[in-house]
Amino acid sequence: MEYIALGKSNLMVSRTAFGAMSLKDISDEEQAAMVVHQAYDGGINFFDTAHSTPESEKRLGACLHGIRQDVILATKTAASSDQEMLNELEESLDALHTDYVDLFQYETETLLPVPAGADGIYNALETLRASGKIRHIGLTTKNYTIAQQAVQNSLYETLQFPFNLLTEKTVIDLVKLCQQKDVGFIAMQPLYGGLVQNIPLAFGFLHQFENVVPVWGVRTSEELKQILYFEAHPPVIDGQFNTAAQKLHDFFN
Repeated sequence: MEYIALGKSNLMVSRTAFGAMSLKDISDEEQAAMVVHQAYDGGINFFDTAHSTPESEKRLGACLHGIRQDVILATKTAASSDQEMLNELEESLDALHTDYVDLFQYETETLLPVPAGADGIYNALETLRASGKIRHIGLTTKNYTIAQQAVQNSLYETLQFPFNLLTEKTVIDLVKLCQQKDVGFIAMQPLYGGLVQNIPLAFGFLHQFENVVPVWGVRTSEELKQILYFEAHPPVIDGQFNTAAQKLHDFFN
């Protein structure tokens, strides 16, 4: 497994991240635990979840018993006020059976919290970081303009944004901007919500970008085996690969 620093946070994360929101879709807790430990044993140390999927937070917290200190744990809030955010973090910490999260991400499509903002959210994030309940601050959004602004103002250490071989070419510019600004780029929807079924193409495309950490929503052991295989044996990027990737992109666009 390859590990990289996640932007200016300097969190050393596996270039393959585990999207734990999918744990809620696994039939039982024993199966969920097996998949999480399979990921951990395969070298994955970055686990991402969200307050909006409380069942996934609870399952992940239970699955990480005994290995919490060895993983990078991220969750998210979409709270509309500072007090709501504080309450949600406490609920997440309780569900995850931990007293801190390594990366706390604000999830938004309309609001970019800034210092001294009327909503009080960014100042509350800074207070939480000072208290040790969160170690680093990130932003999650599907809004390109908000994402650009967040990277440009350098207030957030990471950005989580949709990125896959079907997204617009302008997203590559955003990836490059993150690299320039030393902002960690976390790629959500690497399979475009299941629309892309060719994992070698999807994995190979993202693997070209050294600062990109895809979050794979794994539901079965077999899916995880494929991801771990390509992590160890990345697809060769050649003319044939590029032609296939472009053909798939054009078909859906």
